[in-house]
Amino acid sequence: MSEVENRLAGNGGGDDILAAWAKLKEGEPTIRALDAAARLGITEAQLVAARIGDGVRALAGPFGPLVERLPELGTVTVLTRNPWAVHEKTGRFGNVSVMGPMGLVLNAEIDLRLFLNRWRYGYAVEEATRSGLRTSLQFFAADGPAIHKIYLTEGSDMKAFETLVADFGDSRADRTLHVAKPAAASPDPADEEIDVAKLHAGWDSLRDVHDFAALLRSVGAGRVQALRLAGPERARPVTPHAFRRALRAASEGGVPIMIFVGNPGAIQIHTGPVNTQRDVGPWFNVLDPGFNLHLREDGIDSAWVVTKPTADGPVTSLEIYDPEGMQIALMFGQRKPGQVERADWRALASNLAETGRA
Repeated sequence: MSEVENRLAGNGGGDDILAAWAKLKEGEPTIRALDAAARLGITEAQLVAARIGDGVRALAGPFGPLVERLPELGTVTVLTRNPWAVHEKTGRFGNVSVMGPMGLVLNAEIDLRLFLNRWRYGYAVEEATRSGLRTSLQFFAADGPAIHKIYLTEGSDMKAFETLVADFGDSRADRTLHVAKPAAASPDPADEEIDVAKLHAGWDSLRDVHDFAALLRSVGAGRVQALRLAGPERARPVTPHAFRRALRAASEGGVPIMIFVGNPGAIQIHTGPVNTQRDVGPWFNVLDPGFNLHLREDGIDSAWVVTKPTADGPVTSLEIYDPEGMQIALMFGQRKPGQVERADWRALASNLAETGRA
């Protein structure tokens, strides 16, 4: 347990975190909040909460009503991440619907699936950066990692932002945040316990890719485990660099694609072309106007080209997973329900499966 964590167990908490963070920034003035929290042995939510009253205002949940008002903000940049991928889109919220714990945003630029029962903490944050003051709404899970962030841009309505924060402000929030322990991942059962014939039959009778999760539950298989047991006509392993290769091939061939990045509380989707791609440090990046993707390829433990039947014909995806079996990102060809899969995407994925085998 770190010094800061020890103090959190006592009467300090917020003040101790701020003091430790200030000391850390003396040597690394541009360190990001996520990296600073990791260095201090705390979660990002705890670091943000410690700043309440100093550029941070707490928001009261549940957050469904707040999400419904996000179109008021105008043009924003939204960010959803997991440990190995960061997905950023710039645009406007629109076509927002909230149904209990589920939120949908179905605009052209901002396309989100929100699992609001995972949203425990929310904050309005102002932070100094090299390019000036940056203002955002930030939401975190009960165990402290970020779920979703919304950054204001020059096209945002600051008055609407201030009204939103005032309407959902939480004056009772504590600067010392005691987060939940992360839930332990359930191990997959042994392969011998999986009814592979049932898995294959259920797979081949799929009519919608969204039914795949229910199939996994019915046979008790983990996602990567199911891919391993599916057979090559359903799922073919490819090298960890397959995602990079697919992005480059899509750019060179002008193939519009869909890229999904998510965590337990949000999934964010880009639909359209990808162009500018660049390595920066350990990250492989797509750096296009309105869309940025940052990918840590050293976190990719397995990659798969996957084919599932649907009512519209076969649908092919490229899927990457970390060593714990967590999904890092998905890639599809651009399509809408009711449309058949693009032939150029299917050819790209087929070529990847034949030339990029693991």
